[in-house]
Amino acid sequence: MAKKKVLGCSLNIIIILSIVFLVLIVVSFIGGSVGAIITGGEPLSIFAVQPPHPQLPAEHPFPNLPITNTMITAWISILVLFGLFFAATRRMKLVPRGLQNFVEFFYEAAANFIEDPAGKEYGRKFFPVCVTIFLFVLANAWINLIPGFETIKMNGEPLLRNANTDINVPLMLAVVSFCFVEYWGFKAHKATYLRKFFNFVPLGQGFKKLFTGKIKAGFGGIAMGIIAVFTGLLEAISELIRMVSFTFRLFGNMTAGMILTLVMIFLIPWVVPAIFYGLEAFLGFVQAMIFGGLTLCFLVVAVMSTDEETT
Repeated sequence: MAKKKVLGCSLNIIIILSIVFLVLIVVSFIGGSVGAIITGGEPLSIFAVQPPHPQLPAEHPFPNLPITNTMITAWISILVLFGLFFAATRRMKLVPRGLQNFVEFFYEAAANFIEDPAGKEYGRKFFPVCVTIFLFVLANAWINLIPGFETIKMNGEPLLRNANTDINVPLMLAVVSFCFVEYWGFKAHKATYLRKFFNFVPLGQGFKKLFTGKIKAGFGGIAMGIIAVFTGLLEAISELIRMVSFTFRLFGNMTAGMILTLVMIFLIPWVVPAIFYGLEAFLGFVQAMIFGGLTLCFLVVAVMSTDEETT
């Protein structure tokens, strides 16, 4: 009997909240800018939102300085991350509690995630770059979700803006990822790593067989050598194209999410934008995981031994 009363009470609360949310959505739509256009009236002051004017290039809130609003946001993200980890490790205890416990949990989870495909030796070496990329992308994405973040104006331009929506920031991260992958690949295999891109050995062996009188084997070796050279060329192009795909994946997803959120705030100022804020938070986490995870995958492939690679 008591359970039925609790269930009935919970159901009533859900119904009431649903009705309240529905009423707020309808009222905010009718009283907003779009509703005012439909009804021919004026939008209510509490629902009035300026039409979104997204711009792809980063704005300069200080005209006399070569500083963009995305640069300021990136600096804030760095300071937030530094402050978080400094506060967590300033007074470390044997039995972690609070913020230290959270940071240690994150560290162990990230270390296990990286060491699983990379192994313990390389996992420790790949940890700094992969986790730094993940945290930097995530911090930029989540800081942007703070209410009023982009409403602060300076000289008519937004003072702050999601750094991930500036194509220069994803490009910078893509270049860093590319450089680390090639560095560890070359360090693991030394000069033989270059054969991945410039493999002329089969072609040379084919010409050698041809000049020693082995005509059939020589032409076959030359054909295989040409294929090996072409494959190396494709591999080199794919490594460079990777930077482009990294850049536009992060830039495109974060910019599209920003525009979608601004449009929903303009259409229905209350309730509905909160749903898209939650989706943006999830999208920011996913994009950070993708960028850091793909960097990890490419690092593992770069240091993979020749025997493992061929299998």
